[in-house]
Amino acid sequence: MSPAADGHAVAGKPFGVRFVLPIALGSCLNPINSTMIATALVPIATEFHAGVAQTGWLIAALYLCCAVAQPTLGRIADLVGARRVYLVSLVLVMIAGIAGRIAPSLGWLVGVRVLLGIGTSGAYPSAMRLFRERADATGSPPPRTAMGVLSLMGVATSAVGPVLGGVLTGMFGWHAIFTVNVPLALVTFVLVFAWLPKDAPRHARRSLWRELDLPGIALFSGALLALMVFLLDIDHPQWLALPIAALLGALLAWHSLRRADPFIDLRMLGRHLPLSVTYLRAALAFTVVYCIFYGFAQWVEGAGGYSAAQAGIATVPLSILAGVASIAGARTRGLRGPFLLAFGCSVVGGIALLSIHAASPLWLMAAAVALFGVPQGLVSVTTQAAVYVQAPAGQMGTASGLQRTFSYVGAMAATVVIGLCYGHRPTDQGLHTLALVMAAVSGLLLVATIFDRTLPRADELSTSHP
Repeated sequence: MSPAADGHAVAGKPFGVRFVLPIALGSCLNPINSTMIATALVPIATEFHAGVAQTGWLIAALYLCCAVAQPTLGRIADLVGARRVYLVSLVLVMIAGIAGRIAPSLGWLVGVRVLLGIGTSGAYPSAMRLFRERADATGSPPPRTAMGVLSLMGVATSAVGPVLGGVLTGMFGWHAIFTVNVPLALVTFVLVFAWLPKDAPRHARRSLWRELDLPGIALFSGALLALMVFLLDIDHPQWLALPIAALLGALLAWHSLRRADPFIDLRMLGRHLPLSVTYLRAALAFTVVYCIFYGFAQWVEGAGGYSAAQAGIATVPLSILAGVASIAGARTRGLRGPFLLAFGCSVVGGIALLSIHAASPLWLMAAAVALFGVPQGLVSVTTQAAVYVQAPAGQMGTASGLQRTFSYVGAMAATVVIGLCYGHRPTDQGLHTLALVMAAVSGLLLVATIFDRTLPRADELSTSHP
């Protein structure tokens, strides 16, 4: 797109279809890869003779990688341009899709998930940066509707992920959940290249590598990895991993406070308490969301004896509610109400899961889990709106990446909770224990949100960020 053509588009309709569609499509790649694998975990475990803890690395590897890659690529987008980061990340997704098709071992597959994590991490922080640049250039208020479309696409694909994963696995085998990334990323690449305006030239004062804070990235990655090594094999704990994680975390804090522009900006988080609270809320809320994504499908297949496709079908009502909730959340002016509704539904959903068991009919299982679609749809879009208002304008890419980082911390926590509740295999008792944990966390979030005074008011969401 030429600068003249883009200028005309900005003057006419800054957030039209040609601008929003390529952004929304790419932002679907991460959530759909996060959830498609839910119904394929049992077939993969069977083929590679792996247990719950081993296949848990297929989940944790992607989120561990995303937790690091999202703020890193967000920082790069702030520095060198969001469109450039976006295009490179789509190429990585295509490569991962091909590599997943030929995976000969579980270890190879974990590596593919790492590459997918890096590739799919570029879209969301790039999208938020592009939204911010366009809004600032036109003097527009926060593009709540456009961001709602972004969130709706992400939530919808997250919700449909288990269904799609189940159908693909049932028809073509589990390899298909990786191969499908190739056409999805290719179509998105073409649209981004054709429709999104080129980035402005970069005027660097120093090298990109110095600005990225590689020591900070390494310390953060090492601390998370050491913690996950301990937590994902809690039955045979690697005790040495705990002090290593603590040491690396302490070094990260020391390093971050000494550096002017660190990877994890603790000073920014300290100065912007509302943003820090938003991140913490996201981590806890997504722990509950991902417990359902992975825990429910594994239980339906492992304890209920249903196929991957049937397990996916059982999530259809949840998916429908998630889509409806996401649309409603994008049209809501305030934030407190959507959060309260989300956490209230999570509490009721956790109680509903206590009423089902392995011999229950599939329709009853689907009904029991359906209410979790409401937090899935509302939490994402509402958190996104909060971050847009609370984050510093010049650090929007980094702040948006950190939002996803805390969400992925929740996803990794969910894999640990599932492992602790299920043990070696999913059982009714394990599901009921998981339900109680989810209900307790949701109840805590509900009470905390009632008394939270850091949430932006409705009028703050309808004006431009200072």
